[in-house]
Amino acid sequence: MALILAPLALIAAAPQAAATAPAPTRAPLVQVEVVRRYPHDRGAFTEGLIWHDGALYESVGREGESEVRRVDLATGKVARRAQIDPAQFGEGLAAWGRTLVSLTWHDGVAYRWDARTLKPLGKGRYTTGEGWGLTSDGSALIQSDGTATLHVLDPQTLKERRRIAVTLNGRPLDQINELEWVDGAILANIWHTPYLVRIDPRSGKVTQVIDLRPVVAQVSVADPEGVANGIAYDPATRRLFVTGKLWPTLFEIRLKP
Repeated sequence: MALILAPLALIAAAPQAAATAPAPTRAPLVQVEVVRRYPHDRGAFTEGLIWHDGALYESVGREGESEVRRVDLATGKVARRAQIDPAQFGEGLAAWGRTLVSLTWHDGVAYRWDARTLKPLGKGRYTTGEGWGLTSDGSALIQSDGTATLHVLDPQTLKERRRIAVTLNGRPLDQINELEWVDGAILANIWHTPYLVRIDPRSGKVTQVIDLRPVVAQVSVADPEGVANGIAYDPATRRLFVTGKLWPTLFEIRLKP
């Protein structure tokens, strides 16, 4: 049974387990603090966000004008952009070597871009459902499709290597959206909720729920689709960034002990 999250229900929900089965360990709720705020294009319907080779990149989904961008962190200005086929809706984004890979929502098409110039390098096809989020663990690409399953893909062929069944407190967790690889784990936005989850890539279990409600409370977006979506991590400085669709601000955050 799919679990759609409501505030605090993701922590309170008890698994429906047999009386003889041990109860799964509950994922703790982790608070955050805002370290710094940066401008963000309030017209950007953010679908993917990454930090790569000293720069911030963003995949923006728009009907007829989706694109991949390199963004100046300090100003929020677009430094370079690449257009996706107007018939397609741009989604998740990940880095692979000197290239970027971006997904499309319904078309099963993944684009490859030169990370420095954003010039197109070709495209490939994937058959693992809708394209939602994308990240890389250094040996493969990991894709979300809105279900409780993550797909581990060969970075060259986009063929599926294996699947990760994601569970929270013993139940399947769906609506998994944007992804980011952070210190050996997967961070994920859960669509239409103010939470991130940390997923163990081996077991699929959610080991932490990260509460973004204090961050979301600082953003005023009238559009009901202006939800938290976008995670980027700079491993060199250990900076963690989050933003949302149509948000005017990108936040650098820190997890509280």
